[in-house]
Amino acid sequence: MAGIFARVRFAAAVTLLMLLWMTAVIAAPLAGIGTMNVDGAEGPAFVDAARAEAKQHRGNLALVVLEDGEVAHAHSMSIGQPVSGDTLFQMASVSKWVAAWGVMTLVETGKLDLDAPVSRYLKRWTLPVGELPNDQVTVRRLLSHTAGLTDDLGYCGFAPGADVQRLENSLTKAADACPLRTGEVRVGQAAGSWRYSGGGYTLLQLLIEEASGEPFADYMERAVLLPLGMTRSTYRVGAPGATDLAEFFDVDGTSAPHNHYTAAAAASLYSTANDMTRFVQANMENPAGGPPGGGVLSPRTIAEMRAPQAEFWGTPHWGLGPQLYATSTRGGFIYGHNGGNTPAVSHSVRIDAATGDAVVALSTGGRNFGARLGGGWTAQRHSSITPFMIIGAAQRLISPAEAVLAWAWIAGGWVIILAGARLIRRRRTR
Repeated sequence: MAGIFARVRFAAAVTLLMLLWMTAVIAAPLAGIGTMNVDGAEGPAFVDAARAEAKQHRGNLALVVLEDGEVAHAHSMSIGQPVSGDTLFQMASVSKWVAAWGVMTLVETGKLDLDAPVSRYLKRWTLPVGELPNDQVTVRRLLSHTAGLTDDLGYCGFAPGADVQRLENSLTKAADACPLRTGEVRVGQAAGSWRYSGGGYTLLQLLIEEASGEPFADYMERAVLLPLGMTRSTYRVGAPGATDLAEFFDVDGTSAPHNHYTAAAAASLYSTANDMTRFVQANMENPAGGPPGGGVLSPRTIAEMRAPQAEFWGTPHWGLGPQLYATSTRGGFIYGHNGGNTPAVSHSVRIDAATGDAVVALSTGGRNFGARLGGGWTAQRHSSITPFMIIGAAQRLISPAEAVLAWAWIAGGWVIILAGARLIRRRRTR
């Protein structure tokens, strides 16, 4: 009997070590560990740290730092063709946040109801029948990743020269789903709990077309991009006719292909650091005291979009489009969106709502480079790390675009712990 208890205690100790390691890996980015070494809390300190990081970066970077709603610092670099604030980048999942503005314009004009089943508006495609009711899929829940969709997309895109799928076919079975993803957009869990769904934003792309009667890219340009002054930005596949498109680099600095996407709303806005700065400014009061919304959305809608819509154990996760990263030292949320496409596209756009400070970091090449810059900027100004934030960050590990490196660290630590436990066990039994 004593031997059984000893084995149980040993197994419990090993399990506890594994959980502690996982918690440490999750908490580290929240504390700024493994992101950037920033010597100070002011904007220049962050820019100096970003410049130092960029010296080792094997790719492109266009960085803008805003203070009180105005551009305070800008920096760009490239190992290939020079980039600037007007260079186009494929924006990856940051595309979702901008697409959410298109959805909300239709909500404001009464063409969409946030809380009505999306099936009310769909004519060209319908959700597959499953065990759970499709009526739980509403616009609000799609925007906040709480509709119960289980696709985990995850689009890896179509190679240059290959035909992209029709939108409806992609919703049924995405041919460019990343490995280990089903690519099927369907209801698989109860509504309300957060689960990342690129397919949900592809469904919103179709919804914009159905409600507006226009092609998605046309509507987004007319209703959102051009009114905000984002004249270089487009959702058109492959950015046809684009000049000054940032080169695509892999993690080692070698040239990488420019993949194309059916799921434009989820993965393939083309924009520039200067245009994304205009977008950021439209999310906040301008220095002259003008209201947020940029004349496209009302201040009330902007406030609703950055309010918590998805929670886990009381931890705010997501608004209606943007992710809620942390509470600010000044109150309110630090919010925005990261973006990562295969291979090695990494961006971060984040806003401190209470101060009007923000960062736009667009990069190709290097693993998670833009996201690391966003994490370092956030670590300077979040108020505290709570157990709920750690639990919330753990839930985000199912986001395929942002979780690969974290899971690699977790799995590596677990392998070492299990190997050590096995070695200790062997010695005890001799």
